[in-house]
Amino acid sequence: MKTQFTRRDFLKLASLFPLSIAAPSYLDSRITQQEHQNILIVVFDAFSASNISLHGYQRKTTPNLARLAERAVVYHNHYAGGNFTAPGTASLLTGTLPWKHRAFNHGGRVVDTYLNKNIFTAFENYYRLTYSHNPMADGLLRQFKNTVDDFVPRSKLFLNDDSFIPSTIFENDDDIATISWLRTLKSKEEGFSYSLFFSHILNAFEKYQAREVANLQPQFPIGMPRVFTDSYYMLENAIDWFGNTLNNLPKPFLSYLHFMPPHAPYRTHREFYGRFKNDGWTSIRKPLDLFSRDEDHGLERTLRKRVLYDEFILYADREFGRFFDFLESSGLLNNTWVILTSDHGEMFERGINGHTTPVLYEPVIRIPLMIFEPGLKSRLDVHTPTSAIDILPTLLHVTGNEPKSWIEGTVLPPYSSEYPDRDRKIYILEARKNEKYGPLTIGTTAIVKSNYKLMNFFGYEELGGEKRIELYDIKADPEEMTNLSNVKRETTSEMLHELKLKLSEVDEPYQKN
Repeated sequence: MKTQFTRRDFLKLASLFPLSIAAPSYLDSRITQQEHQNILIVVFDAFSASNISLHGYQRKTTPNLARLAERAVVYHNHYAGGNFTAPGTASLLTGTLPWKHRAFNHGGRVVDTYLNKNIFTAFENYYRLTYSHNPMADGLLRQFKNTVDDFVPRSKLFLNDDSFIPSTIFENDDDIATISWLRTLKSKEEGFSYSLFFSHILNAFEKYQAREVANLQPQFPIGMPRVFTDSYYMLENAIDWFGNTLNNLPKPFLSYLHFMPPHAPYRTHREFYGRFKNDGWTSIRKPLDLFSRDEDHGLERTLRKRVLYDEFILYADREFGRFFDFLESSGLLNNTWVILTSDHGEMFERGINGHTTPVLYEPVIRIPLMIFEPGLKSRLDVHTPTSAIDILPTLLHVTGNEPKSWIEGTVLPPYSSEYPDRDRKIYILEARKNEKYGPLTIGTTAIVKSNYKLMNFFGYEELGGEKRIELYDIKADPEEMTNLSNVKRETTSEMLHELKLKLSEVDEPYQKN
């Protein structure tokens, strides 16, 4: 029988009550004394560094980030682990690349190995809170639910979704509870449900929610921000809720917050709608890609979507600025490491809109990373290529926690004396169509080394059995207009060899006997 009441037990107990009730003042001051600093990770989904004015984009999309950057470490060549939510988020949370955690399929989940090898187990003595608007990221977080102290249901911060009720009350049986809730209370097309009484209450509640959404509609000229077809949200509500919540968490805490903007659909606030319309800015016209779904190139449509995306970034930028200002005024910033990043980017070129694509061009994999260190008052810019898998080992290092042997990433500059490492290789993987437990036979891999990036496409039907290898000097040619693979043959051969060696290594456990 367990007889010792540990600090972790106290944190779990304290989360159930106001801190003033949970313990006498003398006990509270001793238990909550910060042995380590807090950690707050804020992820804005599908946030491409290519569309951030802080990184040289001509449209002023991020005035608040520009303001806050003067007291941050700003990483200009930071890469996601993959080009959509599952691999990008899993890489950040595990400190490993997709070929290790294997969450590279649509709606992917990590293999069982990483249920106990992730950021939440690495900080097991912290009070851990998680949230995501995004259903795919939420699914990953559910895998780690037993290793967090406060798993906030995704729909809690939606405007018109009652599914948070069963998931909150019956959080250990979320799937079954939700099904039972729907069967019991939701009226069928024929107008009946298992319950004759509660279904009418729910119906009235849903009508109330619909009126609430309708009342808010004028604030969003092209429609309310949403997930799927009818799960509407306001980022302001989430920012306000977490601002109040974080201030009352047991310390030290680790909080991972994953917000939907600027992910599609791009529905910005009226304050920003039309900001970039007809501003005269045009993107460089690039050749249609093999994997384009837009045969007529649709340049006007692409430019229109890009405008909406850029205006949606303004909305996310405003809310992060407001969140940061709250953290400062509340005093939390004095002892909290704040990380701002994304899970992947977004692209509007080559006949490709969004990120559901086999390509690994810069807009879809280069993402923001800003680290706000407690007490830092001056800006530091880092141009060395870095990876999402570096965030976890860096946080362990700067908070005085032990490193973990299973992490593939390394400590970021300026917190590591080993940077810059000119031989450092950054890897990115797209393997959405590959078998989860099979060797990598269909996908796209990229390797970034020094100024060069090489992409290797393999196994796609569209290739017709042909090779597709592209090499770019991303420093001299950031728009990736000139494929150097047939010009810089030695560089291409060397980087392709390194990439194939790595693939052989990670495939080994999945080779059939």
